[in-house]
Amino acid sequence: MKKERFQGLELLATAVVVSNLEGVVLYANLSAETLLEVSRRSLDGQALAALFVEANAFREFLNKSHADPFGVKRQVFELIRPSGTSEHVHVTLSCPDGANGVTIIELREIEQQLKVDREARMMDQSLANKELIRNLAHEIKNPLGGIRGAAQLLEIELPSPELKEYTQVVIKESDRLQTLVDRLLAPHRKPHIVSMMNIHEVCERVRSVILAEHPKGLKFIRDYDISIPEFLGDLEQLIQAILNIVRNAAQALTSQIAEGTAQITLCTRVVRRVTLNRKQHRLALDLQVIDNGPGIPTEIMERIFFPLVSGREGGSGLGLTLAQTFVQQHEGIIECSSTPGRTLFKVTLPLQFDHATS
Repeated sequence: MKKERFQGLELLATAVVVSNLEGVVLYANLSAETLLEVSRRSLDGQALAALFVEANAFREFLNKSHADPFGVKRQVFELIRPSGTSEHVHVTLSCPDGANGVTIIELREIEQQLKVDREARMMDQSLANKELIRNLAHEIKNPLGGIRGAAQLLEIELPSPELKEYTQVVIKESDRLQTLVDRLLAPHRKPHIVSMMNIHEVCERVRSVILAEHPKGLKFIRDYDISIPEFLGDLEQLIQAILNIVRNAAQALTSQIAEGTAQITLCTRVVRRVTLNRKQHRLALDLQVIDNGPGIPTEIMERIFFPLVSGREGGSGLGLTLAQTFVQQHEGIIECSSTPGRTLFKVTLPLQFDHATS
């Protein structure tokens, strides 16, 4: 059987193996070779069941799928590698119409599946947040002008200067809410201006701003991969996104800054064959912001990207929301993990070099 017909599977980040009705491997893509830790030449002609701890159970699963070829069958099996390591994977079988006895087997690491599901939930939540923010901001903004104007007119009519203190409170609070609303609506108003940019220019700009705000007690560790090429992006949006993340980290390091032990690490790397928001990208940027602060409270960990959620007294709860919005406008994602003494924000962005590639 000519393997050229399966070349399209090379574009997938998911491990895919093609077998005949007897479960003999006819083809495996590069992702399968990586997952199984076996060369494709070695896989060719091998019984697929031999790759699993429960070989008999896999054969039975395969036979049942052939007996009922309609639909897609899924089950979890334990994969065994030549090195002796094992891993549980989701196995999905399908027998496409007109495939002449060919079975397509998708192998997905459970951790990868959880990551895909988590990204999908984050994207759905982000879209819901954006809609909520827009609606809420407009509902707040409409009466604000009337409230402020009424307070100004009332102030003119008041006979006592002491009473004007109260109208000034109304005016100032109206202005504060107006500023807040403008910040909420800013990402949706500002055009997405794309040009070739260097991620290390972003990092250095952010570093200089934060060091100006905290000239003593804070140390930056720069771990840059200088081979990362320039790519298409909105420079100002990415500066703002990374600035919000790093400023968040610096504000969490108050005690460490006072002691002179505060550290923020900026680390850049290139990663290959990455799937972001269910779309595969050949190359992606991995930018990590790591601090040695107290960590994010567990009670807000799942909600840190929600608007108006802050773990800091007096925080607006908008910095990370805006950072996520700007990163998602670049088809990227932000992930976070936190334990006392180490908080990591990881920004993954597809590297695009022209308007047609990703």
